[in-house]
Amino acid sequence: MKLDTSTSFSQVLGIDLPLVQGPFGGGLSTVELAATVAQNGGLGSFGAHSLDGDGISDVVSSIKAQTDRAFALNLWVADHDQGGDDMSVETFDRAWQIYEPYFREFGLEQPEPPKHYHPRFEDQIDALIEARPHAFSFVFGIPSAAILEKCRKSGIITIGAATTPAEVEALDTAGVDAMVASGFEAGGHRPSFIESAEASLMGTAVLVRLAVTKTKKPIIAAGGIADATGIRSALAAGAQAAQLGTAFIACKESGTADIHREVLFSGRTQRTVLTRSYTGRLARGIPNRVIAEFDKRAGELPPFPIHGWFVGKLKAAAMAANIEDFVSLYAGQAAPLLKHRTASALVAAIREEL
Repeated sequence: MKLDTSTSFSQVLGIDLPLVQGPFGGGLSTVELAATVAQNGGLGSFGAHSLDGDGISDVVSSIKAQTDRAFALNLWVADHDQGGDDMSVETFDRAWQIYEPYFREFGLEQPEPPKHYHPRFEDQIDALIEARPHAFSFVFGIPSAAILEKCRKSGIITIGAATTPAEVEALDTAGVDAMVASGFEAGGHRPSFIESAEASLMGTAVLVRLAVTKTKKPIIAAGGIADATGIRSALAAGAQAAQLGTAFIACKESGTADIHREVLFSGRTQRTVLTRSYTGRLARGIPNRVIAEFDKRAGELPPFPIHGWFVGKLKAAAMAANIEDFVSLYAGQAAPLLKHRTASALVAAIREEL
C-alpha cells in the first residue's frame, strides 16, 4: 500500500519525503552527502559542531551551491562537560600520561596544548544564523530564547533533540519548531541534557508514542531505523518524519573511513555497545580496541572534549594506517539491515518502497 508521505513537517521544509539524514560531527559529514539527500527529496544535514564560524559559512555556501533544496546544520549547545574547559598546563600534562603509550605506538610526538579543545557554541551560532540554512538542528541542550527568536526572524526552522519525555516538554516550552525523539537504539552520541545519558535510555517506539502526547510540534523518530519499513513504523506511531543515521554514514558520500564502512556491512554489526571511550560522551558503536582500552579506564579519563581531542589524533593516525583500532565505529542497532552504499540509492529505495 502506498503511504501518504506528506506531513506538516515535510510541507514546512518543502521536502518530498518524511526523511531526515542524521548529522555527523568530527569530519564525518560532507557537503556532498547533505546536498545529495536534499536534492533527492529528504532533509540533508551537516554536523558542524567542530567548525569555527568561517568553516560554518563555507559549508553553508558550498551546500547551497549544489542544491536549492532544504538542509539543516547541526551544533552542540553544550560544548563541554564539567571540567572540560580546563585549559591549564597541569590538566593537559595529567591527561597526556594516559594517552602517551598509544601516541608512541603510532610514532606520534606529544602534541602542543591547543588554544581550545572544541569551538564554543557562542562563537558558532552567529555565523550559522548569518549563513541561514533552512533548518538549525541541535543536541545537548536548548539554545537561549534570544537565539531561537533570531532563528525565527531569519526564517530558520529549529529542531531540537530529546531522549526522554521531559526533554520533549522542555523543548516544547522553549518554542522549538520540531523535535528529534532519539531512542537508545541509535548510533552515535546520546544527546541527553536533563539527566545523564545513562539515566535517559528509552527505546524509540515508546519515546515517540509518549512524545506525541507531550507536544503538538512535529516529532522526528530516530534510532533503529534504516529503511522504509522503519519509517512506516515511525509514522504509524505518530512521528511526522524519521531520521536515519547509520544507513547514511555507510554511504560512500559520507566522510567516514572505508574501514568503518566495511565493518558496517559485516556480521560485526550484530553487536553494538554504549561507550564513553570515543569522545567522553556516551555513544553507540561497534566494539573495537579504543573501547576495550578506555572503557576499563573510564574513571581516569578527562571529560569531554579533552578526551575526544586526544583520541581524535589517535583516530586520524589509525585511519591513515588503515587500521580500525582507534576509529569510532559508530553504528545503531539496525545496522544489520543496511543494503545501500550510496545516498542516492538509499533515498531512491525508500521513495519506491513508501
